[in-house]
This record gives sequence, C-alpha cells and structure tokens, in this order.
Amino acid sequence: MEVYLQHRPNLACVFALIDSGLPPQKNDLEFVEWLTRHKIPYVLVFTKTDQGTPEEVEANIAAFTTRIAPWFTELPEVLRCSSATGQGRSELLEVINATLKAGPAEPAPAPPTAPLPAEVEPPFSMQVRAGSARDKSLRTKKRPKISRPW
Repeated sequence: MEVYLQHRPNLACVFALIDSGLPPQKNDLEFVEWLTRHKIPYVLVFTKTDQGTPEEVEANIAAFTTRIAPWFTELPEVLRCSSATGQGRSELLEVINATLKAGPAEPAPAPPTAPLPAEVEPPFSMQVRAGSARDKSLRTKKRPKISRPW
C-alpha cells in the first residue's frame, strides 16, 4: 500500500474512511499520520453517521479531529457520510469532480502541516509486514486465463 500511495503518478486524493460510530482508533490515527507525513492529499470521510445518536457521532468526530489537530495549521476536509441514508453523497461527489477536473498533473493540495514538536509526536508509526505467508501464496498461484472485456 505504501508503494502504491507514494508512487502512483495519477493519484490526486485519498479518501480516509473512518467509522464515526467508534472513538478514534489507533489504525485510523496511524494511517492519517502516515498520509500527513508523506504529504499525500486526503479527505477524512466519517462513515456510518446513521448508526448511533447524532451526539455520539459528533463526539467521535470531534475526538478524532482533536487528536490530529496539533499536526496541522489547517485541518483536512471532513465529510460525514451514510450509505443507508445517502447523507454526504453529494459532497463526496463534489470532491471527486473537483479532483478529476484538477487532473493528475495538478493533484489536490495536501492540507498544510505544521512541524510536529517532539511532545506532540504520535507515539506510533505504521508497520508493514513483509513476506507474510499470504503474500507468498499469492505469488505462486497462477491466474486463470479468461478473457476480460477491458
């Protein structure tokens, strides 16, 4: 995933999907911290806003943005979405359309970041497992020869 996100020439924006029904999760914080460090443009998309009370959802979103706020001079864009109710769909499509219009030559700008002082430094970093058994099995399997319409 790291190689793809860092070296994909036409990648203009990443949508970081975060479950709004949960308090800030370590994996979500690590991913956002990694995107920020590598200056990859992204939008925070809080999902499942229809599940749970509006107060709980807003409290979880506020807790997440409070945790990451010291990393920025300006927070990244935040969207609230629900696939069940359709909330946030038009806003999400607007971001996609704006990003497509910008094209790969001029990707959406990354949110401005502030230098992370040592006392604010997240106490974690993303770890990648290399050479897992699953990876090896994927390399040894042959794909079936089927015609694809594309």
